[in-house]
Amino acid sequence: MTDTLFHTHDEMQNIINKFERLTDITVALTSEHDTTELLEKILFGAISLTNADGGTIYKVFPNDSIRIEIIYSNSLNMRFSDSRKHADAQPHIPLFTQEGELNLNNVVSYAYHHDKTLNIANAYDTKDFDFQGTKIFDAQNHYRSISFLTIPLKNHEHETVAMLQLINAMDRKTGQVIPFDAVAQRFCESLASQAATVLTKQQLIITLEQMFESMISLIAQALDAKSPYNGGHCHRVPELTLMIAEAAHNTSEGYLKEFTLSEADRYELKIAALLHDCGKITTPEYIVDKARKLETICDRIALVQTRFEVLKRDAHIALLQQENQALKQGRTVADEDIANTLKTIVEQLNEDLAFLEMCNTGGEFMSPDKIAHLSRLRQKTWQLKGQSYPLLSDDEFDNLRISRGTLNDHERKVINNHISVTIAMLNQIQWPKHLKNVTTYAGGHHERIDGKGYPNGLTREEMPIQARAMALADVFEALTASDRPYKSGKKLSEALLILQKMREEGHIDPDLHDAFIKHNVHKKYAQAFLSCEQIDI
Repeated sequence: MTDTLFHTHDEMQNIINKFERLTDITVALTSEHDTTELLEKILFGAISLTNADGGTIYKVFPNDSIRIEIIYSNSLNMRFSDSRKHADAQPHIPLFTQEGELNLNNVVSYAYHHDKTLNIANAYDTKDFDFQGTKIFDAQNHYRSISFLTIPLKNHEHETVAMLQLINAMDRKTGQVIPFDAVAQRFCESLASQAATVLTKQQLIITLEQMFESMISLIAQALDAKSPYNGGHCHRVPELTLMIAEAAHNTSEGYLKEFTLSEADRYELKIAALLHDCGKITTPEYIVDKARKLETICDRIALVQTRFEVLKRDAHIALLQQENQALKQGRTVADEDIANTLKTIVEQLNEDLAFLEMCNTGGEFMSPDKIAHLSRLRQKTWQLKGQSYPLLSDDEFDNLRISRGTLNDHERKVINNHISVTIAMLNQIQWPKHLKNVTTYAGGHHERIDGKGYPNGLTREEMPIQARAMALADVFEALTASDRPYKSGKKLSEALLILQKMREEGHIDPDLHDAFIKHNVHKKYAQAFLSCEQIDI
């Protein structure tokens, strides 16, 4: 009677220990965010509950096969760190035969199709399943796979997402291989149920993150596609931003020596960079695509050219009328004189039109002399149905006198407003903790370290390094981009000279600029995104 009580007490203590261990494993599983680490904890947790010598976790591909994800064996010293090599060497287990019937020869596929746990005491004694592959493995590794415990891992929809298989339960006292007992099986089934829930949750999170990132990439692609002149901008800026941030991360001295990036930090910055121009979705295309100063829906220089043709026609008509009047008065006018006069007028008109066409481009700096010339032309008139009109309207004059680029003050405000729209849009999103800085990073890429940027006039101390890195990336990308409507991409040497000047003027962060140069970010970016003609250093 005493022996029976003692035996019962041992069994109860064993159950209590397993229950405590199961609780610890479950807690560990719920706190794990890495899928590979999660699978490892599931496998090692099951091994500890059953005192198995090893085990395998399979991933299920419905309508196809079951594939090894993790292998572990204590006796064979097959550790998780090198299990991928062993897993890749193993053949996949088909779920169906070549004839399309259920594959019921393999233990794992049988357990999958019948949705049940299989507890096999001795693989060498059973004839119900094909263990030929196992026996070949044993012979090659001087091992003997005897007892097997195979359990499906089912998600909340009762779909089997993975398979857990344990090999060779070991007697804790003698070290001999024994069958998996009923208690160990029940605890493993409980673990499998909870593990499947955590695994499904993890996969759901991964799927949602992938969908989220795909949607963000879609927005970036849509913005690039919106304008044929900015195609690729929303792709290049994130790449360059991360290059610059990585250079800062690798700087071991000076201001940036304490700056570090985790993988989570890199992901957050990537998302922010992809969304940095999302506000441009509200910017009219005629402003984004404005290639010439007079361009709106169309380039209005064509209207100016038409007026000059009218002036040429009117000059010709006026000379012919003068000749006709002279003939009526008995006077003669030499055809050569008329031709020379008309030639002089046309040449001057062509010269004036060429000047206006030059003014219409965005790459020419408008000096005071040119603006004065433009003002003189503004005073000229042309005739339509007897009505006199100025050669240039007020709006045309204001646009043609734009000092740099193609945008007037109003249009500049509209396009600059995209950053305010970006911030407003991003502020509407309930960002998770690991993405809480996305708005700050994306919303700061037009700020300057001297406080003269927009929209908030932030100084260097008020801007995180990530936002400053994005600001530098946006500037360098714009300098070297060859798809802008108003300019060609600058050569690398030219861009670096301008960047150096911007550093000295307090436009960009000096320490990030220095890291940019020291770590050859400009060369890496050039090799990836610039044409051969632009790479001159």
